[in-house]
Amino acid sequence: MKNFTTVLKIAPAFLLASTVMHAQTKDSITKEKKIEEVVLIGYGAKKKSDLTGSVTAVSEKDFNKGAIVSADQLINGKAPGVRITSDGGAPDSKPNIRIRGGASLTANNNPLIVIDGVPLDSSNPAGVSNPLSLVNPNDIESFSILKDASATAIYGSRASNGVIIITTKKGSSGKMRINYSGNISIGKVTKTIDVMDGPTFEKFMREYNNKPEYIDMLGVKENGKQVMYNTNWQDAIFRTSVSTDHNLSIRSNLFKSIPARFSLGYNNTQGIVKTNDYDRYTASMKLTPTLFDNHLKIDINVKNIFSNKNTIDADGAIGAAITADPTKPIYNPDGSYYQSFNGYVMTGARNPVAILMQRTRPEKVQKFLGNIELDYKMHFLPDLRAVVNLGAESSYAKIREVYAENSLQSYRTVYQNSTAVGGVYNPGLNYGEEQNIFNKLLDAYLVYSKKYDDKFISKFDVQGGYSYQNFDNKGKKQFFNMDNPSGIREETPYNKYINDYRNVLNIQSFFGRANIDIKNKYLFTLSYRADGSSLFPTNKRWGHFPAAAFAWKLNDEKWMENSGFSELKLRLGWGKTGQQDITGSAGFYPYSPLYQIGDVRYFYFPRTILPDGTIIPELYTALAYNPYLTWEKTTTYNAGVDFSTKNRRISGSIEYYQRKTTDLLAQVSFPPGQMLSNEFIDNVGSLTNKGFEASFNVNPVKTQDLNWDLNANVAYNIGTVDDLRGRDKVGANESSLAFSGTGVILAYHAVGQQPYSAWVYQQAYDNDGRVVPGAFVDKNGDGIISDADKSFVPLRPKWTFGFGTSVNYKNFDLSASFRGQIGGKVYYAARVNRGFTEASNPVNSNSLYNVLNFYDGAADPRFKAKGDAEGLSDYNLHDATFLRCENITLGYKFDKLFKGTTLRVYGAVNNAFIITNNYVGQDPENFNAIDANFYPRPRIYTFGVNLDF
Repeated sequence: MKNFTTVLKIAPAFLLASTVMHAQTKDSITKEKKIEEVVLIGYGAKKKSDLTGSVTAVSEKDFNKGAIVSADQLINGKAPGVRITSDGGAPDSKPNIRIRGGASLTANNNPLIVIDGVPLDSSNPAGVSNPLSLVNPNDIESFSILKDASATAIYGSRASNGVIIITTKKGSSGKMRINYSGNISIGKVTKTIDVMDGPTFEKFMREYNNKPEYIDMLGVKENGKQVMYNTNWQDAIFRTSVSTDHNLSIRSNLFKSIPARFSLGYNNTQGIVKTNDYDRYTASMKLTPTLFDNHLKIDINVKNIFSNKNTIDADGAIGAAITADPTKPIYNPDGSYYQSFNGYVMTGARNPVAILMQRTRPEKVQKFLGNIELDYKMHFLPDLRAVVNLGAESSYAKIREVYAENSLQSYRTVYQNSTAVGGVYNPGLNYGEEQNIFNKLLDAYLVYSKKYDDKFISKFDVQGGYSYQNFDNKGKKQFFNMDNPSGIREETPYNKYINDYRNVLNIQSFFGRANIDIKNKYLFTLSYRADGSSLFPTNKRWGHFPAAAFAWKLNDEKWMENSGFSELKLRLGWGKTGQQDITGSAGFYPYSPLYQIGDVRYFYFPRTILPDGTIIPELYTALAYNPYLTWEKTTTYNAGVDFSTKNRRISGSIEYYQRKTTDLLAQVSFPPGQMLSNEFIDNVGSLTNKGFEASFNVNPVKTQDLNWDLNANVAYNIGTVDDLRGRDKVGANESSLAFSGTGVILAYHAVGQQPYSAWVYQQAYDNDGRVVPGAFVDKNGDGIISDADKSFVPLRPKWTFGFGTSVNYKNFDLSASFRGQIGGKVYYAARVNRGFTEASNPVNSNSLYNVLNFYDGAADPRFKAKGDAEGLSDYNLHDATFLRCENITLGYKFDKLFKGTTLRVYGAVNNAFIITNNYVGQDPENFNAIDANFYPRPRIYTFGVNLDF
């Protein structure tokens, strides 16, 4: 075990008893008898009433409905303290999931995802933006979200940001049942950037920039005449999307002894940006046999996924559609794509339609996820169980980026002595990659559980075991270069140290847990986990993560007999978790001194020896490393109350927590010569998050024909950077404002401030409250506007919420879900780039650029020059408060078509509407708080059927 490579926590997710399933994806027979919900926790399951930690369960009846492509969309807005923000409306858009605000600065802040007992790799396969799109949402039965350290510490080093356990649907012990569900969806763009049309732009140029040479650049010359077009470039790249989803599942009891479920799925989702297409094929099998008189339980899960996505240059196309001159055409008279040229030099905004239509980039992924779990109850001692879980996650990805003939993006100018003498197109392959991932999992542990009647200790169980997970990621890339004087694309010479890659990460763990139930009222949980990770040096490789929790069932006290509560439970928890996932910022070997073939600035070593003995030196570059890295550690305190009335009409929970992270892992600057790089990862200080959460469920009406349910949740979280070990702030590189200058960023993590706060000037206003362009408040009164006058403005919202309702009347059902946030800020980049009157003018070219529509208030015409529209001004920050209607669904069930057959038809609308605080941009919901070339979230109308027989 001495030479193992790195760490991962593991978490076999087992059985979670499902509650009544919503008819839209109904895949099992509704239970008539009310049973207590069982919730998955790490390495086991518990009755909800026996939980001591902070755990939220979301079952199928509570899922979001309608057009669902990925698993994260099912629970968005459904769990308090869980904020899910996609990067936009693309079919495979990346979800940014934060539970209670995130515990780190630069290290991974996403929660651990566990599917049927297999913890997923935190690194996505090549070409995959959303790993949760690689599981069929129709196969999912429930989510269990572990939030506080007393619940997550059993997962150790990957649980600082919470754990989401996903359980898929099971087979049946009765007769065979077949289920088909299918839908067709229509998607539309609801809002675009308010730029000018052709006639308005011509009017604007004549009024604000009326130079003859500029006016002559409007339109195009055809037959010696200046012809003005009216091109809506945004309409030209967007489309009405048509998508379909089909699922077939079979539930049966094979040989009358093996509950089984088999499913097939096909999803075709069109993005609302042209050519952005996504296809997914899924197949799954779940077998849950029991042998040896129910002493051996076996859980077998197999999932196969194939996806094919045409990835587009969305940022380039959307950005060009905003800036392109609307008086220009899409096509030339000969049918080719129009583009401005100055001699042999391409000028102006690139034709956004050509960007989409003249390049293909199919990104194909085949993925396997499977495990077998053996749970053996000893014949000689039935209270003792041995559990072994073997799992594998593997994928093969292939990417090919190809330019079409005469692709404008592949055009390069040919230079001789810095003079343009011609041009050349470079059709064909421009980038290639193949990747293989194979991850292995082993969990082995013992569980001893004992119940006593009429004893002081009514129940206890202890467990302990070992976990091993290995991640192996290898691949090969093809690189090409067109930026040379000849303009002709050349493949970069193959070098195995650059073109080939392989990264290995290994995590090994020992863990234990004890649950003690005293008099069926006082519940104690103790857990401990030791993790070893190859990301740290041997003397700091192991992290130790204890936790403890207590729960008191107040409703079982005699003095609470007439309280009206069926459940009233107080919970207290404390625990430590760790963080080691820094591969995204520091690679897989951050503490090791390594070299790669590089440039002449550093060392070289004799390498190649020819047959005649000649030694050819190769140049190597020393890579940055930090031999002092250690675990990031997070300590959490949690207090909560769970309640439910005796008639179960009202239930819910209230939580308060405080979480402190020390030895923060962050990308920071170093003095020259220290780390072989100006920036690298280091342990830099501490961060505190605190807040509260509340969730409520109300059933105001329940009769034989009518049932009405309401649910709501709200969460408040505020984070503060406590210490950065001598630094006053650390840059948040994900907030880059490249359009404002090289290296310019908007947000920082600063001591005493909320993480990810904008560092900006305070805009000056006149006595009438009107903005004064280019003028800022001199906060320190020294007569100079400098960095000393900047202040920090928090960007992340402190308040998030969600609520929903469902009504069932006889065979009709109506449901709606809403979510939103209060506060936070969003940076509207279009007003910085296109919101000053000179933004239309050519820059070293013969082309004009579109601007925001000054005539209808999209921008203020008093902003004339680029300097007036200072990028780092709080004038560009807008209130990010919003309320979004996530979905509305109306359905009807035909239950008497044929014997044993039900048919449900439904209509749904997703992203039905959004209410903002007068946000001037496209959509205030943006994870990095920068609204720039945003891929719009479409409004989607869905018609679907569900047939069960």
